[in-house]
Amino acid sequence: MADNSTSDEVKRHWTYKKLPEMTDREFAKWQALLDKRTGMTITPERKSFLQTNLSSRMREVGCHDYEEYFNKVIDRPSGMMEWMTLVDRLTVQETRFYRDEDAFSLVADYLRNLPKKQLEKRPIEVWSVGCSTGEEPYTLAMVVDDCLETLGIKGYFAITGTDISTPALGKARAARYPMRKLITLGEEHKQKYFTQINQNEFEVIPEIRARVCFSRVNVLEIKKAPMDSMNIIFCQNLLIYFKRWRRKEILNRLAERLQPGGLLVLGLGEIVDWKNPLLERINNEKNLAFIRRQ
Repeated sequence: MADNSTSDEVKRHWTYKKLPEMTDREFAKWQALLDKRTGMTITPERKSFLQTNLSSRMREVGCHDYEEYFNKVIDRPSGMMEWMTLVDRLTVQETRFYRDEDAFSLVADYLRNLPKKQLEKRPIEVWSVGCSTGEEPYTLAMVVDDCLETLGIKGYFAITGTDISTPALGKARAARYPMRKLITLGEEHKQKYFTQINQNEFEVIPEIRARVCFSRVNVLEIKKAPMDSMNIIFCQNLLIYFKRWRRKEILNRLAERLQPGGLLVLGLGEIVDWKNPLLERINNEKNLAFIRRQ
């Protein structure tokens, strides 16, 4: 009979054992894999970030060195679930509702200035690129809902949130959030758009959840994404993960997905030297945003 106590003791010993430092060769292999599969850039300055997250996951799955874990991740098809778990770990997902107040105010102003007939007859299509755990697309749904209500219009709208992380999208679809994620919301919006589940958990109301859908999309494969003729594309805190040339490539693809007169909102300072003939930059110091030419 196997000695389970001995096995557990060995496992506990491995859990707390310090992993060896990642060599330059190992770091280069992981850099190349992440760049190829996701476009994500891990600079040498972020080597410790990569090593910390890899070693944490390696302990959980019982891999003893970086080479062993690398082989586990690239082993198809069994490695795909592990790969998605790892990508989730490496993607920063700390966000909250109405995170960038100026950007959402810009969206609201844009909608209020659209012709009333357009809002009444055509659905408003919004795309949240790199939506993480859902706070951004739900905020956009609230902004659109508020605007239509203020204008006295019963228009239709739909928000699509996309991300590469399957676990993050699962949390987004659940639409339940701890109180700390709602700190930027006023009491009126909390009561209007959320139901309190327990002392520390809130759920987005069904009326807003029905307007938001989520899909797994790798931004390197935007050409395959079904979104097209969007009124608004919201892409913040995503481009920072990519090299400058790839940021421009992603943005050129997004510009093509806007309808004439559509709005593209980016994170302030995420790109400084990009121009696209389809777009005209909005003169606004608080936001980095563009309108597609008619």
